[in-house]
Amino acid sequence: MLDESLLDSPDALARADTAGLLRGSAEAGAYVRRAVRQAGETGLAGLRPDGRPRAVFVAGPGPAPGCAADLLGALGSDAVPVTLLRPTGALAAPGALRWTLPGWAGSLDLLLVTTPDGSEAGLTALIEQAYRRGCTVVTLCPAGSPAAELTGETHGLAVPLGPVRPAAPGGPNAGTGVSGTGAPGTGASAGNGGAPPGDSGLPPHPRPVEPRTMTAAPGLLWPLLTPLLVLSDRLGLLDAPEPALESLAARLDQVAERCGPAVAAYSNPAKSLATELTDTLPLLWSEGALAAAVARHGAVTLTALPGLPAMAAALPEAMAAHGGLLSGALAPAAGDDDFFRDRVEEPEPLHARILLLRDQAPGAESAVVAARDIAHAHDVPLSELEPPEGSSPLEAAGELIATMDFAAVYLSLADGGASSPS
Repeated sequence: MLDESLLDSPDALARADTAGLLRGSAEAGAYVRRAVRQAGETGLAGLRPDGRPRAVFVAGPGPAPGCAADLLGALGSDAVPVTLLRPTGALAAPGALRWTLPGWAGSLDLLLVTTPDGSEAGLTALIEQAYRRGCTVVTLCPAGSPAAELTGETHGLAVPLGPVRPAAPGGPNAGTGVSGTGAPGTGASAGNGGAPPGDSGLPPHPRPVEPRTMTAAPGLLWPLLTPLLVLSDRLGLLDAPEPALESLAARLDQVAERCGPAVAAYSNPAKSLATELTDTLPLLWSEGALAAAVARHGAVTLTALPGLPAMAAALPEAMAAHGGLLSGALAPAAGDDDFFRDRVEEPEPLHARILLLRDQAPGAESAVVAARDIAHAHDVPLSELEPPEGSSPLEAAGELIATMDFAAVYLSLADGGASSPS
């Protein structure tokens, strides 16, 4: 059960957030700025490629590469196919995973390898395979790691990735490599006039991230995604110049202001969404390519952090694909509540709830009206999330992802999930 009283207590949230997930969410804008600056220092922003690749492959452990591949494809309007290479292996541990290029991959294609570690044997084997095939390789990983060293030896481009983790003792940004402007009032970074950690509700000295939350931590996505946006802009795959990335960082800061732990639940979109999704089966219905990418990211994050069995599907197919969930045992009206049942010993059953995600206002061919009608017909509660009118594609993606991340973190903290062992 969700402890709603905890949501409106910044101090209680700070004590519960032993993994530093709120700080990772609040520092998203600072991560983007740091990654843009580092891309310039490493020469990534000054690349002058001869042309676009035939296809792009993305590989790496955790959910961040999948979200990155989805977003690169959506932002580029699928002008060049972007494919996530899914790993195989006997275990889910990064060191046990293996990646393989498709048989047709060759010298016209680009391989993007992203990892916050860089020591995975499966990724070094993939880089070797790409070199033998003649693929161009760009690796985003810590400098000096085996993946970075091998990329340099095989004439690829290794882009250094700074430490990606919640703040460490010694200051708001110690040990994170994050600098620049954070969201005012969140305590996200030093030197921006933000409130100190005690005022914002963010833990000043969070403990190391537990294995269960490491790959789903909100702070992992933006340091990995931003350099890929810079590279894709240079390759002509999408439009992400430095001013657009600064606007993205500013939008992430704005979301952190609205969704921070010090903001009361009644005016906090993420806390309100967390309250609506508690004890439900979230059905994330999306309209638009960007919204579909966010829905898949949201389903992964809701499952990994608070443990909600979320499902994502794109409209209009979602209405048919999830139709059985709206009228079956998970429907809110399925089985009248037994007045005499023991409400203390028996948990409330899960019921479906639709979360409708859009990356822009509905058009003439929109399925949004039909989605609302089917929810009303089955008495299924429906929430909606869309960016402000006039948002650029990058701003829209940042708005939706950041709000979903904050909501997942609040759900995890309010039921004790972030501090429990894996």
